[in-house]
Amino acid sequence: METYEKTRRGAPAGFFAAEAAGLAWLAEPGVIPVVRVLEERRDGLVLEHLAPSSPGPEEARELGRSLAALHDAGGPGFGWTPADTAWFGPLDNPFPVEATPREAFAPYWAGDRLRPLLDRALPALDAEAARELEAAIDAIAGGAFDGIAGGPAEPPSRVHGDLWSGNLLWTDTGGVLIDPAAHGGHRLEDLAMLDLFGAPHLDAILAGYREAHPLPEDWREDVPAHQLYGLLAHVALFGAAYLGPTLTAARAVITRARALGA
Repeated sequence: METYEKTRRGAPAGFFAAEAAGLAWLAEPGVIPVVRVLEERRDGLVLEHLAPSSPGPEEARELGRSLAALHDAGGPGFGWTPADTAWFGPLDNPFPVEATPREAFAPYWAGDRLRPLLDRALPALDAEAARELEAAIDAIAGGAFDGIAGGPAEPPSRVHGDLWSGNLLWTDTGGVLIDPAAHGGHRLEDLAMLDLFGAPHLDAILAGYREAHPLPEDWREDVPAHQLYGLLAHVALFGAAYLGPTLTAARAVITRARALGA
């Protein structure tokens, strides 16, 4: 069998164990293709080799349906992770994240994810930018985005956690999940990340998702609240070049929270 070795000398303790556990947890329901781990090492993983291909609209639609089924499989709590440690960010510079399970989305997303990340990003921010981001995080902390479009609070979903288009590998049999930051989270986290940098046939993916799990018509108005983490991570990791879209998302969060009456 042809294999692919993903390695990093000096990786933080538990980094690759967390990735392997995340892949196993995403594969557990058997509803979506996930790359297989053949061997776990302290400094890397041996994975099955996947030959890339180009998706068509029907493959993308099926991926959307499968992603909805994955989310519906649920998680033990918001922020819960299937390993003792949890990480986010690129292979050469990941940072640890809180993995204490929460009963509601707001304290997890605002308190455990966004506020610590804002602290990391402060060197790239002026005082006004920091105030705008703090206001957006406060809006999320108030519970405006616990549901979707002001609806009932969502239960924790089984999410990939870093599902930008580069972590969705297309093969001749369809989309396969790779490189997760898997955890119990809000289903819009994954949809927002797919949208953040664009994905092939995104409209077909979303159409398939909504076939399997209907969403309110104005659900996309909530998306900036779920993109804020990925955007702020880019500011923390790569600097002020990503500040413009991050502040645009923060302002959209504040506007949306007001529209929802929060």
